[in-house]
Amino acid sequence: MASVAFLGLGVMGYPMAGHLKNKGGHEVTVYNRTTAKAETWAAQHGGSFAATPAEAAEGKDFVFTCVGNDDDLRSVTTGPSGCFQSMKKGSIYIDNTTASAEVARELAEAADKRGFAALDAPVSGGQAGAENGALTVMVGGDREPFERAKPVIEAYAKMVGLMGQAGAGQLTKMINQITIAGLVQGLAEGLHFGRKAGLDLEKVIDVISKGAAGSWQMDNRHKTMIAGKYDFGFAVDWMRKDLGICLDEADRNGAKLPVTALVDQFYKEVQQIGGKRWDTSSLLARLER
Repeated sequence: MASVAFLGLGVMGYPMAGHLKNKGGHEVTVYNRTTAKAETWAAQHGGSFAATPAEAAEGKDFVFTCVGNDDDLRSVTTGPSGCFQSMKKGSIYIDNTTASAEVARELAEAADKRGFAALDAPVSGGQAGAENGALTVMVGGDREPFERAKPVIEAYAKMVGLMGQAGAGQLTKMINQITIAGLVQGLAEGLHFGRKAGLDLEKVIDVISKGAAGSWQMDNRHKTMIAGKYDFGFAVDWMRKDLGICLDEADRNGAKLPVTALVDQFYKEVQQIGGKRWDTSSLLARLER
């Protein structure tokens, strides 16, 4: 059993912290910007909560964060009451936020100067993956702290992989989002085309899902897409944030992402028709409005 702090109890962090307590058997202290949610989590899972990130992290072996963006991340880490102000030497900081590779490297350097290790460890699998403890975790950082942290991370994961040095986890997550964007747009166009052609879409999917067109998106989202229901999983607002990170990084490294840039604009249109909180499969709604 390890002593753990978890900072950020959104739709992902709340169940992830729960798995660390209940499945992992760790001693967990949580922090959330809205204290009421931290109190609710502590009452539900039997852990404790703290008033600041620094208070939550004090004396802990592992400190996790799962917040919104780079600025939120800096606030809860290197900010005046951030966890980096109190983390003990030899401890490990693990960030599950989807953020830039730049901030991951910045935090790794800051952690090293303070005598502890940092891992950027963004996750994939959405809300369902977090609730079921079946996330994929892409990690950037040094091998030794990764090996120490991996058994703890596995409380909420089905796959944990070390991708390279600091920032490599975030870069891998960018590839994940780039790939998903194209897959969802392709599925949306296929379903739209099939409906216009008068085909039985369930029969179509039953056949093509067994061939080269098959994907997780097809298996898990086609029914809700056909029904015009978009309240399942990762929100459009979050996807646009992630694709923005991908496009910014591509500007830096010279990668060409024409499809990603186009799908990002399609998601902007979805936002404009009221779909900010719809899930990413709502690209079909844009085609059928």
